[in-house]
Amino acid sequence: MALIIRELESKHESAWDDFVDMMPDGTFFHRAGWRQVIEQSFGHRSYYVFAEQDGAIVGVLPLVHLRSLLFGSRLISAPFCVYGGPLASDIGIAQALTEYSLGLMQRTEAKLVEFRTREPGLQGSETRSDLYATFRRPIERDPEKNLKAIPRKQRAVVRKGIQNRLKAEITQDTDRFHRIYAESVRDLGTPVFSRRYFRALMDRFRNCSEILTVLDGGKPTSAVLSFFFRNEVLPYYGGGTPRARHLGANDFMYWELMTRAADRGARLFDFGRSKIGTGSFAFKKNWGFEPEPLHYQYWLQPGREIPDHNPLNPKYRTMIAAWKRLPLPIANIIGPAIVRGIG
Repeated sequence: MALIIRELESKHESAWDDFVDMMPDGTFFHRAGWRQVIEQSFGHRSYYVFAEQDGAIVGVLPLVHLRSLLFGSRLISAPFCVYGGPLASDIGIAQALTEYSLGLMQRTEAKLVEFRTREPGLQGSETRSDLYATFRRPIERDPEKNLKAIPRKQRAVVRKGIQNRLKAEITQDTDRFHRIYAESVRDLGTPVFSRRYFRALMDRFRNCSEILTVLDGGKPTSAVLSFFFRNEVLPYYGGGTPRARHLGANDFMYWELMTRAADRGARLFDFGRSKIGTGSFAFKKNWGFEPEPLHYQYWLQPGREIPDHNPLNPKYRTMIAAWKRLPLPIANIIGPAIVRGIG
């Protein structure tokens, strides 16, 4: 039967997710629910398409068109996510989905197509593997084995948090989470997402997401929003107050998450991506995770270059330094308008 490329509708979402779950390379970020979250939270036009053959889904491509005065016009699979790109039963179907995206680039006059793939391989792309790395490692059901897998120096910080009698609780309180997260990213010089975005995430993925909050004497000190997919746990957005580092609260937070996730059957801890050379990259290495370079792939319009929206880029240095000095209420107002274009 001929291969047909169709745009995703609500009635197809269950079959789409079934296909993602079935594919060994499927990720949480390929799930259909992201389409609604991104459209509602950021107002971007999505082009979630699937390949159909003989009435069955044989490939999916989550694609979103980002348009921004600061960052230009781009088609990304998938923005605001670590992984993306076409997920297909064979390379021919993946190539057909890629060709669809290149046609869409011409129709929308986007400047590039970006696939956030873990592995290189699609024909005709330029690949950049020196920007991001991901950190993934198996975890055991036995907490002592997981603790021993953490290098000694970092293990001592986890024990510090335990000795400080920190407590952790699971909630879906996105407003309290946002207060902690917003302060944390402002201090790093990074624009914050809107409260609406986190509410949309928790609403759409209610059955596979949670917020773990660390309390110091009943006062929230750090928090992480995590997703669960198959046998994986993915701590995705996290942050802490200035006092968190002194208490060892951030390390305690990830240790608590790892322990609780292992108890509920998770066997892989996906620490997410970090930009190479940054503090978060070093933090994850210090936990004993080995970085795996991500091979992001690009198709560019003539005369265009791969974008370098990187905090280590010297042209952003002044902006980052200024952002760290912004009063938090102002940063929370301005930040969402900027970050929606970064993706």
